[in-house]
Amino acid sequence: MPKLVPEYLGRIAEDRKNIIIRRSMEDISAIYPDMRKIVMDVREKGDEVLLAHYKKYKQDIRLDDLEVSHKEIDQAYNATDAKIVDALKVAATNIEKFHKSQVEKEMWSIEVSEGITAGRLIRPLDCAGAYVPGGLASYPSSVLMTIIPARVAGVRKVIACTPPSKGMAVNPTTLVAAHIAGTDQIFKIGGPWAIASMAYGTSIVPKVDKIVGPGNKYVTCAKMIVFGEVDIDSPAGPSEVLIIADETAHPRLIAFDLLSQVEHDQEATAVLVTTSETLAQEVSEIIANESPNLPRKDIIETALSRYSAILIANTLDEAINFSNSYAPEHLQIVTSDPYAILPHIKHAGSIFLGPYAPVP
Repeated sequence: MPKLVPEYLGRIAEDRKNIIIRRSMEDISAIYPDMRKIVMDVREKGDEVLLAHYKKYKQDIRLDDLEVSHKEIDQAYNATDAKIVDALKVAATNIEKFHKSQVEKEMWSIEVSEGITAGRLIRPLDCAGAYVPGGLASYPSSVLMTIIPARVAGVRKVIACTPPSKGMAVNPTTLVAAHIAGTDQIFKIGGPWAIASMAYGTSIVPKVDKIVGPGNKYVTCAKMIVFGEVDIDSPAGPSEVLIIADETAHPRLIAFDLLSQVEHDQEATAVLVTTSETLAQEVSEIIANESPNLPRKDIIETALSRYSAILIANTLDEAINFSNSYAPEHLQIVTSDPYAILPHIKHAGSIFLGPYAPVP
């Protein structure tokens, strides 16, 4: 497996720096015609298209096979380690507590001038749909972080779609997370078929008002096609993390935080910017030694070889400036005083402070 060789940030060529900063620029133009055809087929023919697609998974498939049953939920609990169930419940409680603090007043108004009052009235959506990636891996955190906010907001009905494996099975941990989060219905449908089903509705899948949740470029493309028919959260790109670290960081924790991102997808990106040459070298060695032993080593190898990097900065200020130029989806700050760095961060989707706040 190719080694992620540390590079000095101040010495790398401008072209190389721009490649790292730009990372994967997903171009969906090539797949747009095929995705649009699938979406339009589902809109016009509904369940017929879904059944035809999933016959390759189960020849004698019936419509009710596309919805997860209560029996499958019970089986999922039996197949999931009790410690994982407990961890999911703790996470769900924390996520709910966080989002409850974000709930705004149902109504407010101000008198903008004498006799003229303007205000805002907030109402929850009737139905929301969450897309949960699946197939080769399980993403229970995606379930909790999409379903629970909708519940807290007061959405009347919340459904989820997730791609099944061969045999029309869904990862048990995903199902347990969906049940804990309070999902009303779970459908074994993935990719653009799922997005189109939620956008337009079929006889089995309810039409939703908004679709949220991450996915690959096919899911992203489909979400962009249906936007306007329904609301969407955002056209998300491949997963990415940037870590700012100093000499106090534990190299093994840093290495596995990087690896946990690049195992998502071949287009995923992981970047370490550190002021410690020793840490950079140790993280590089750990990644080289551990990557070949991981189940998704082929995906990891490709992702590491594309846009990932280990960069050595002269100062924390240089690391912060690079991070602000990069504007990562996930930013981890693992330094002796991460709160001192926080005020200087201008551009980041989410920020995780300290060694024990890994990206979920």
